Amino acid sequence: MMKAETLILMALALAACSRINVWETSSEGGNMVRRTSFPAEENTVRVTVDPGVRKQTITGIGAAFTESSAMLLSRMSPAKRQEVIDACFGPDGAAYSLMRTHIGSCDFSRGHYCYAPVEGDQALEHFSIDPDREFLLPLIKDAQKASRDGFLLLSSPWTAPWWMKDNKSWIDGWLLPQYRATFASYMVKYLEAYKAEGVDVWGVTVMNEPYGNGGNWESCNFRPEDETAFVRDYLGPAFEAAGFGEVKILGYDQNRAGIPEWVDVMYADEESSRYFDGLAVHWYESTWEWFPELLEYAHAKAPGKHIIETEGCVDAEVPHWKDDAWYWQKEGTDWGWDWAPEDQKYLHPKYVPVFRYARDIIGCLNSWTDGWIDWNMVLDRQGGPNWADNWCLAPVIVDTDADEVYYTPLYYAMVHFSRFIRPGAVVLGTESGEETLMATAVCNPDGSTAVVLLNAADTPSGVDLRIGSRSYSLSISSKAIQTIVIK
Repeated sequence: MMKAETLILMALALAACSRINVWETSSEGGNMVRRTSFPAEENTVRVTVDPGVRKQTITGIGAAFTESSAMLLSRMSPAKRQEVIDACFGPDGAAYSLMRTHIGSCDFSRGHYCYAPVEGDQALEHFSIDPDREFLLPLIKDAQKASRDGFLLLSSPWTAPWWMKDNKSWIDGWLLPQYRATFASYMVKYLEAYKAEGVDVWGVTVMNEPYGNGGNWESCNFRPEDETAFVRDYLGPAFEAAGFGEVKILGYDQNRAGIPEWVDVMYADEESSRYFDGLAVHWYESTWEWFPELLEYAHAKAPGKHIIETEGCVDAEVPHWKDDAWYWQKEGTDWGWDWAPEDQKYLHPKYVPVFRYARDIIGCLNSWTDGWIDWNMVLDRQGGPNWADNWCLAPVIVDTDADEVYYTPLYYAMVHFSRFIRPGAVVLGTESGEETLMATAVCNPDGSTAVVLLNAADTPSGVDLRIGSRSYSLSISSKAIQTIVIK
């Protein structure tokens, strides 16, 4: 049979099966293109999904509200601002379902601030979230309006208020013992203040990057033993006493290499693990490795608790404006390209930004991670604003002077997961017969099965998709992400 006739028959067969929909984004230039025909390819890879192997339940996928993102969007025209909000939270956009924000300032803020600005105010009489009222809270509330299904909010402090630390600085230092109860009360007051604004916080991490960040921006040091004792003796009881016992507390919140030493302490016994609801991790340990064995270790240590990737981005780069091709090229470099110790340089080679996103999300989902959060939802053409000059990329880049928006290929990579893998979905057992074709699959609460593929090869591939007893003959373009939804 001629190839054209084969294509026609395959298209007719798929049309007759109206319950399958396929979207693809590729280096060839198509973003979220609906695929209805699937040419036969020389190479075919079998992808097997086992509905009988049901793993973790998805909490959500999303990005972060930062003061930088919120301030930028306030400078856009009302129409463009709403366009971006709808693109991130609307049902036809990314439909983000799990968001993060900062408690007090971070590097992606205008400058240093906290909610307890008066030194020695142990009673927190001067506590106020007024710094968030100009930009951050309005964005969160407008996102709530745009989101059809709503989203969960996870909040993280980058530091305790400077005066609660031994070095009396925003950067580095340790929480003083006499202020442990005060800092726990500070977190409670934050939850109360946000709730009063109509913003319920789903969870918190105890401290962003407790090992610090090289003294470059806000930080506060914790060892696993320090943080575990703080949660056990102060933060957990304070949440419980204030009626916030349902707010999730996630420990650690830094790169994955530290997982074993943290979970060994956090989950050492019933008393130490009582108030911990899970583990938060970042991806900056490597540009290509997602450390499945470490994620598996955390799951085995506490099978009923969350593992959430709370931050990842293309760091140490200035955005490439309206240059889709760059995001598909192996030209990305991270902090480790220049600064990693020699024995860790191998973890930081150049990488393809789109592949890094898709590879990490697929790898994490297949390794018991139930939530995945990108960093800033929006940045400008410099990769800021950022008071520390810590330039990064975001999926959405804006030019406030020209009132223009650039939805990078990273945005569409996020959409392939966040729009179609919904909270409450159950991750299914998935195997691919080819290393360059990665796959993950879930069963959504509405009964649909969503399969996401990454073809990192320079050539297209046929896909023999087997889901239980069902079989589908598909194909995927070279250098492409594809989402298949079957109802």
